[in-house]
Amino acid sequence: MSKKILVFVESKDGKLRNVSFEALTVAKQLADGGEVIAAIFGTGATEFIQDISQYGPDKVYVLEDEALSIYTTDAYVQALGQLIEEVKAEIILLGHTAIGKDLAPRVAARLGAGLISDCTGVNLENGEIVFTRPIYAGKAFQKKVFNQGKVFATLRPNNFEIQGNLVVAEVVPFQPVIKDLRTIVKEIVRKTTSGVDLSEAKVIISGGRGVKSKEGFKPLQELADVLGGAVGASRGACDAEFCDYSLQIGQTGKVVTPDLYIACGISGAIQHLAGMSNSKVIVAINKDPEAPIFQVADYGIVGDLFEVVPLLTEEFKKVLVPC
Repeated sequence: MSKKILVFVESKDGKLRNVSFEALTVAKQLADGGEVIAAIFGTGATEFIQDISQYGPDKVYVLEDEALSIYTTDAYVQALGQLIEEVKAEIILLGHTAIGKDLAPRVAARLGAGLISDCTGVNLENGEIVFTRPIYAGKAFQKKVFNQGKVFATLRPNNFEIQGNLVVAEVVPFQPVIKDLRTIVKEIVRKTTSGVDLSEAKVIISGGRGVKSKEGFKPLQELADVLGGAVGASRGACDAEFCDYSLQIGQTGKVVTPDLYIACGISGAIQHLAGMSNSKVIVAINKDPEAPIFQVADYGIVGDLFEVVPLLTEEFKKVLVPC
């Protein structure tokens, strides 16, 4: 049975997020001959139309209202809710990002719809759409099916293959009615440095208490730069003020699924494992051979990270950096 699917396309720092491309790919697979609609918000949204079209939506709705130039809950909830009603979307897909986690449940509640968050798998089985999501800090997975009504789902980044499908999408301007805003953003102060987004990074070099200081993260950053990755941290490192909490990975931090996760000086507490145990390849570097992190690691190196990490950096430079 064909479906009408709406994908909320998210941008950050002037670039579209990869998880939106993943969502568009999933939408094409689920539509079953139905219609895939992409929605992009904010001033300058038309600049992204060509990029969005590479992933096969039938229509691209552009909402260029000034109130949508910076994300605020009130404005985006009103705009997305009105758009869903306008296009009569049956399935709404968003990335499981900070914005997606805030926006999806609010709009779903307003429309009286159900929501499945943090999906790591979406498949068609016997004519039904089956959503898979982790539970119990990633120790188990549950499958869910909607019986009726609209379907909202957020997709965890780096869990779905991106497939290009260039089409000439119909571009439709849409002007939402936005009123009674309770929040106005005056200024955005960024704590994190520019670079690869941690939640979507293919490679993450993460440090724990074993890095010993703020300066201890420098070799990790050098390795991340060589591999085109991002730097993360355990809660222990953040609590010790070695780095900002924006880098925290774990149950109370970010949940990541990179292709390669290198844990440096991280013991492997269950709270940290909940945020990275689904990484495709895990490498652990720790002086303690009994550290719990080795139980989930694909490869383990028993040694001083301040000796091992620079050696890895030099070896990767030989392989990846042209002479």
